[in-house]
Amino acid sequence: MELLLKLLLAHLVGDFVLQSKAWVKAKEKKKFGAYQLYLHVILHMVLTLLFLWDWSLWHIALVIAVSHLLIDGLKLSLQKKKNKRSWFFIDQALHIAVILGLTALNSGNPFIFFEPNWGMITALVFLSFPAAIILKTILSFYTPETEMDEDESLENAGKYIGMLERLLVFIFIASDHWEGVGFLIAAKSIFRFSDLTKAKDRKLTEYILIGTLLSFGFAIVTGITYQFFN
Repeated sequence: MELLLKLLLAHLVGDFVLQSKAWVKAKEKKKFGAYQLYLHVILHMVLTLLFLWDWSLWHIALVIAVSHLLIDGLKLSLQKKKNKRSWFFIDQALHIAVILGLTALNSGNPFIFFEPNWGMITALVFLSFPAAIILKTILSFYTPETEMDEDESLENAGKYIGMLERLLVFIFIASDHWEGVGFLIAAKSIFRFSDLTKAKDRKLTEYILIGTLLSFGFAIVTGITYQFFN
């Protein structure tokens, strides 16, 4: 389990936390000609080695790097504007499949040094930037219209509010304080009421509900999964 969590954590940090939008745009534009693609692959290899902290497992980092180059290259070559969302999930599924395969083949390796709570760390990282990007991709089929100007709200405020609420939900569940989840849902419903009254599109209500339920759902499932394995 430790090996799987370390590889997942390295993947989440490399693909979602440390990869900038500029790198993504450069890769989509130049594909295999983008140096950012190779820096991205090297970053994954370095992160894997750092999290494993065992040079005898160098072959795992090498397989992660090579597979990442091939999978990302395949996605960049076949991805179009109309199927971009589908390729996002295909890409992530292939990376996870490689990680699961490596874990199955190397699960017998001993870990004799002190282990931090890798489950907790992985869950917290997942509920930050990775979950935000996944939610944005899922909801990309619709952009609601409101009468509010962009300068009336803080830049990226929604993204960071979502991160905070997911992290709080996870902490409440991990500490067996489910009442806190209900409080957050009630509080967000009250604050969201003003957004709904300014909406030009009635579908905004459904958009907000879907986004909120997905966000809370991610956090709840992650919290329950963490509790189940601990």
